[in-house]
Amino acid sequence: MNETAPLRRSFRLVCTPEQTPLVEELLTAQGFAFEPEPFSPLVRRLVREPFPLGRSLAAFWGYIYIQDRSSMLPPLALNPRPGDRVLDVCASPGSKTGLLAQLVGPTGLVLGNEPTRPRLANLRRNLAGLNLLQAATCSWPGEGLPLPDASWDAIQLDPPCSGWGTTDKNPQAVKMWQGDKLKPLIDLQRKLLAKSARLLRPGGRLVYSTCTTNVNENEEQVLFAVNELGLEVVPLPPFPGFVFAEPERPGCGGTLRVDEDASNAQGFYIALLHKPGAPKTAPTLSENIRSTASYRPLPPAFLKDFGMSPELLPPGELGIFEGSLRFLPAAALSFLPASLRWQGMSLGKASAQGAIPSPRLRVLLDPAPSRIPRLDLDDTAQLERLLQGVSFDTGLAGKEASLFWHGLPLGRLRLKNGRALWSEK
Repeated sequence: MNETAPLRRSFRLVCTPEQTPLVEELLTAQGFAFEPEPFSPLVRRLVREPFPLGRSLAAFWGYIYIQDRSSMLPPLALNPRPGDRVLDVCASPGSKTGLLAQLVGPTGLVLGNEPTRPRLANLRRNLAGLNLLQAATCSWPGEGLPLPDASWDAIQLDPPCSGWGTTDKNPQAVKMWQGDKLKPLIDLQRKLLAKSARLLRPGGRLVYSTCTTNVNENEEQVLFAVNELGLEVVPLPPFPGFVFAEPERPGCGGTLRVDEDASNAQGFYIALLHKPGAPKTAPTLSENIRSTASYRPLPPAFLKDFGMSPELLPPGELGIFEGSLRFLPAAALSFLPASLRWQGMSLGKASAQGAIPSPRLRVLLDPAPSRIPRLDLDDTAQLERLLQGVSFDTGLAGKEASLFWHGLPLGRLRLKNGRALWSEK
């Protein structure tokens, strides 16, 4: 066992502020120790890791997300407001998409776009595991996204790059990306920047970020955005807990270049850009996913049969689409065209007979369910055994129970003759 985790190993909390003490208590009960990171109240840094953090109970139920410290800075620099509509142009695996969704809150919308199908599946799986219902996804080449111009409040662009700042994980990155091999990357980054500038509404903000130290993919691209696309650099204050090197080109003051060694984090480059002009109201589209023949709406009241509360749903709709129970955010329904072929968050399985929410859909669990019993445990060892396939007697009647730990919602259990069983089905 590794008793002391590297100080660079960090994670973010994916919960409400009221749930934070319980999530921290759940981690502590399993032997983890951590301390706050100074750059965000959502982030913690490990100081003791008795076993891999990804196998913790908090990770299993989506209450934490392991992420490099530097990777969290771009969404924090973009700093969207609650209720904003945010586009993440190159989203997989969803680290930044998920943080953006936390920042915009349940009334906002984050659209995560990923052109590569295997990576798209990973993006959707990660967002669903975190219970971030305000996120939607699509799969298009970023430079060809069929979205209205001048309509997005904020855009995150973290394009494919050479990865020179990740040499601790990818030691061959600098050797792989040299000379002529870099030109297609740089060309693609400029195409993505140009498209993002068109999609951004006047007055909107765009973060351009990379995990490389290559000036041609960083400062030179910012100068392209300023001189060719008409965007303006918004100076970023340095984030506490990091050391930043000076930008390597005049005109890029206020952009941040993470000093990899001094910060004990990945090398990252972050630039915040602004589109000048008076803000305009984004168009409302009458065409949306509800017009497709394969979409069937569901009344939210059906959730009560599974120990969930319809009142906990964010603004939006529930429906069956392509064999899945999905949540469609209200902002997406009024804003995204059906021609985009986007998906709302998968909340479970569906068939012609009905829908079954995922056992790990914790965000909608009713603290006082009326139709199934509630089981509130206080022993993490019992939870661990449950996930290992060990059943135990509860004395409860019925076929299911809502599962809580010290009042923290976790998911739904199966009951068989009063014995609790964990099943992903």
